[in-house]
Amino acid sequence: MDKNLYSFILKYSLRQQVIITVLSLISFVPYYYYLSMPKTIVNQGIEGKNISYPVDVMGLGLLRLDNTDYLLLLCVGFLALVLVQQGFKYAINYFQGVAGERMLRRLRYELYGRILRFPLPTFRRTSQGEIIPMVIAEVEPIGGFIGESFALPIFQGGMLLVIFTFLVIQNPLMALAAVALYPIQFYFVPRMQAKVRALGRERIKNQRRLSDRIGETISGVPELHTHDASNPMLAEFSRRLSISYWIRVEIFQRKFMIKFLNNFIQQLGPFFFYAIGGYLAIRGHMDVGTVVAAVNAHKEMGAPWKELLNHYQTREDVKQKYEQVVSQFEPEGMRPAEDQTAEPSEPVSLCGPIAVSGVVLNDDQDQPILENLSLTLPWPARVAVVGDHGRDEMLQLLGRMIVPARGKILANEHNLADLPETVTGRRLAYVGASSYIFNTTLGNNLFLGLRHRPMQPRTREGAEQSRFERELGEALASGNSPHDPDADWTDYAAAGARGPEDITAAAIVALQTAAFDEDVYQIGMRGTLDPEQKPEIAERVLAARLAFREKLSNGALADLVENWDPARYNSNATVAENLMFGTARNGIYQEDNLARDPHILSVLDAVGLRQRFLEIGYEVAGTMVELFADLPPEHEFFQQFSFISSDDLPDYKDLLLRTKPDALDQLPESDRIRLMSLPFKLVLARHRLGHFNESERDAILRGRKIFAETLPSERRDAIAFFDPDHFTISSSIVDNILFGRVAYGQAQAQEKIGRVMADVVEQMRLREPIIEVGLQFEVGIAGARLTAAQRQKLAVARALVKRPDWLLLSEATATLDPRSHAQVVKAVIEARKDAGLIWSLQRATDCELFDMVVVMEHGRVAQFGPYAELCEKHGRFKQMLAPA
Repeated sequence: MDKNLYSFILKYSLRQQVIITVLSLISFVPYYYYLSMPKTIVNQGIEGKNISYPVDVMGLGLLRLDNTDYLLLLCVGFLALVLVQQGFKYAINYFQGVAGERMLRRLRYELYGRILRFPLPTFRRTSQGEIIPMVIAEVEPIGGFIGESFALPIFQGGMLLVIFTFLVIQNPLMALAAVALYPIQFYFVPRMQAKVRALGRERIKNQRRLSDRIGETISGVPELHTHDASNPMLAEFSRRLSISYWIRVEIFQRKFMIKFLNNFIQQLGPFFFYAIGGYLAIRGHMDVGTVVAAVNAHKEMGAPWKELLNHYQTREDVKQKYEQVVSQFEPEGMRPAEDQTAEPSEPVSLCGPIAVSGVVLNDDQDQPILENLSLTLPWPARVAVVGDHGRDEMLQLLGRMIVPARGKILANEHNLADLPETVTGRRLAYVGASSYIFNTTLGNNLFLGLRHRPMQPRTREGAEQSRFERELGEALASGNSPHDPDADWTDYAAAGARGPEDITAAAIVALQTAAFDEDVYQIGMRGTLDPEQKPEIAERVLAARLAFREKLSNGALADLVENWDPARYNSNATVAENLMFGTARNGIYQEDNLARDPHILSVLDAVGLRQRFLEIGYEVAGTMVELFADLPPEHEFFQQFSFISSDDLPDYKDLLLRTKPDALDQLPESDRIRLMSLPFKLVLARHRLGHFNESERDAILRGRKIFAETLPSERRDAIAFFDPDHFTISSSIVDNILFGRVAYGQAQAQEKIGRVMADVVEQMRLREPIIEVGLQFEVGIAGARLTAAQRQKLAVARALVKRPDWLLLSEATATLDPRSHAQVVKAVIEARKDAGLIWSLQRATDCELFDMVVVMEHGRVAQFGPYAELCEKHGRFKQMLAPA
């Protein structure tokens, strides 16, 4: 990356800079005539000086104009010159903007690429709060400056020179008067601006610290709560805000002083023009048109002069900022860009022994972590690493995550230091104790290690293809990635799959090994699918529905589920579900919106239940307030009556205090909506509050029919109706198979239903498609929608699915419970019996199933050999096995 800003500009935008410069130079010609035209209009068009009428415009006697017509022609000419001049400005500004934005895009892409190549220790010294603003906000002024770096001084300086030349031609004395105070301005203003920008940089640094503090606060909120440390954090944050405040106050003082000085000096020009020009005009040494033209030209002079002053200071500021950014994005040990892009000419296999010789690794304070580490691991081998200091660092070295200060690591006789990431990132896999999960689908996280380059292009046609080609051309012009992000990037062969049709089967193998398949299956059961995209799967779900119903119809299982029946009220479903007989596909028919929806209210009016809903809402609210008044928020009643929360109770209590039962109609609309929303959430079999007698339930069934018949056409897609012969698109897979609601109060109903449903899923060969649905689950920021154990299982499965030559696990199952940990260890060892596995473990007792054991002590290999052999030897390993 170029260390000099202007070298960077010329290297990547020379052609655009030349075009802008040429346009700027050409624009000076019409600009001079634009300045002189007012003089011609006043002297010739208005006063008739130095001209005789009629005027022969073309000199051929073809067009002769009197005074008025000639004046109109001059005015039209002036307007034409204005249009020409503004046209040049538009073109110059457009090309400047495009060039600047393109270079800004290139710069941000380059910086992001460098972040991907930063050595891991860099992220321990530099926080996100520093890096992110530099890439996003702080380089923004650099992009703006790049577009105008050459064109602005040429264009604005040229305009200034044209204006000054014009004034000299009119009157040298007035020209000197126009620029007499510019040296003073040039001396003081840049120095004052430099101070303002220096203060701005201080403010940015303080803002970074604020960002860091906010980020730390968000990450450490549990610690602050448990130690009552909020007040010192608030005090520290207040001090940072105070620093920003006083910086801004000083900026305001200096900034507005600059503005005052500029405006004052700018207004001195007309003073001199009116004084000197008026005196000369009175004495007859100058005509009025010249004075008017000079005043007009001086007005034009202010803008380019101010632009030049700003450009001069901006240039110094941007140069400094650019050099600062470049220096901070060149950490020691950063690998070249080719490390991530260069494909090897021939496939490189690391299926072979690992030889570590004389490796030394130091920490940030140059203290030794690993000292003269030498070790040879056979192939294939399943190796356990136990002990103290340096276990994780050793695995990171073997995975080429970090590089040693000295020494060499060979894998199958290939020096890891010489291999690009396009080899090590595919043939090696490292999983630490806390792996990162990206904010995308579970499947995208799982297949991350299979996506290195586009494997199959996406098919596009017509306007879509044209748009893609335009975007690709712009990406190439900006030095960005030429790859299509919408292409199929998955290397199916790396996972042992033939293509998209059997990648899920390969994924299931990895998920089973990591003991994560059941989690993904359950997530898929709670997920949805589109029957139009997966018609065959939807048909199998419907077949599973029939098989499930048939199994439940026998014996003691018959009462576990109350099925959806168009002619019957389902007591285990909400009133809203019974009325609509379907599930909402968007927010229109969500339960919280029903009490204000005109269509729902019209249905209630049609069956005579609107007033009754208001009364029931009042009664339910009273019951809830009475029941929950003295209960803690975590009480089981809040779970049972889930339609009302502990936070809502005070509002309902206040509403009841100011409401009389016989005056419900007089309530404000917001209160009526709040009360009417409660009955929609009632489940009669569960809540048992004595509401909705048989006649009222019959009215709801009549309303069900009216609701469907009167549903507006534009709302047809807002709800998915229950139909025994069709897949309910907005319902989960488990609800589609269940096609009803679990009966409340039945002993162990969920367990019994779960066993029957599992049998049906296996019978209909639905497990794999359901897991495929689970892979579409959005995991949230950093995998927040998964548990810590699930995140680690996903990370292990992600490493397994790409079938690396060497799998490196550093306490990768530390967050799992003992049973799950033992299950995963056993499964991974079995899966890697013909490959390489190195696992850093906390407990020496877990080493029994491994081929070899490495014992670390004080950053050195203390013992190495088979488990049985080390158990017999007196040494560190035997001490670790001894009971405490």
